[in-house]
Amino acid sequence: MGFGGISIWQLVIILLIVVMLFGTKKLKTLGSDLGGAVKGFKNAMSDEEAAKKQASGKEIPHDKA
Repeated sequence: MGFGGISIWQLVIILLIVVMLFGTKKLKTLGSDLGGAVKGFKNAMSDEEAAKKQASGKEIPHDKA
């Protein structure tokens, strides 16, 4: 058994069906868009953490000029 009772062959069949429905180009575009969204989310979270630290006075602000 594989992941949660799904065998590797069932995963392969599902993957083949998805590729046939959407095509490889659409899946590649979807993957890159999803990666960009995750990267943007991580950057926003790190910016928010830096702003919180700066507001609390724990970190010395750096000039980016």
